[in-house]
Amino acid sequence: MAWDIEGTKRRIHEAALAEFAAQGPHGTNIDRIAKRAGVNRERIYNYFGNRSKLFSAVIRTELDKIADAVPLDINCAADLGAFAGRTFDYQQEHPDLARLVLWEGLSDPGAVQDESARSELYAGKTAAMAAAQAAGLLDDTVQPAHLVFLVIALASYWSAAPQIARMLSGSGTEDLDERARRRAAVVRAAQQIGAPGKAVTP
Repeated sequence: MAWDIEGTKRRIHEAALAEFAAQGPHGTNIDRIAKRAGVNRERIYNYFGNRSKLFSAVIRTELDKIADAVPLDINCAADLGAFAGRTFDYQQEHPDLARLVLWEGLSDPGAVQDESARSELYAGKTAAMAAAQAAGLLDDTVQPAHLVFLVIALASYWSAAPQIARMLSGSGTEDLDERARRRAAVVRAAQQIGAPGKAVTP
C-alpha cells in the first residue's frame, strides 16, 4: 500500500500548529508533535527538519493562508475598513495564527529563518497601500507600511489577547452579538485611521 505522504504532512502540520500555538516553539518537542499526529518522529525530521524548521514551516503556511484568504485590494476609501473586517473574521476563525505570531515575537532573535521570503508577503500589501495613498483614497501622512501594520494589529489583537477583550467587554468570543460589535469597531477604526484629508499633530 502506498504511503500517504501528503496526508501525513497534513497531520504533522495540524499537530504542530496546535502544539506551537499552545506551548510556543520552545515549549514543545518533536516527540509530542509526533504523538499528536500519530506518526513516527523520524517522519517529521524527514519532511520538515528540526523543531525550529518545523515551526518556521507552520507559521509560513498559516500566513500564506491568510494572505490568500484576505487580499488587500483598495479601490475606494471603504475598502480599508472591509480589509480590517475580513482580517478580524479570519483571525476569529483561526485564533492559533495570532498565538503563533506572538510566540515568534517572544523568541525573536532578530531575524526569523525565512525573513526575506516572509517579507514578500507584506511588500505586496505595502505597495497596495501606497498606491491607494497616491490615488488620494487614503491618508498619505502615515507611511504605507505603518498603515498596514496598524490595521493588522487593530484586527488581530482581539484573538491575540482574548482575556483583555473579555475583561473589557464582559463577554467572550462565544457571544456572537459582542463579536459583531467588535468587528464593527474594527471596521470603523480602520476607516478613520485611513481617512484622507486629516490634520495630524506630531
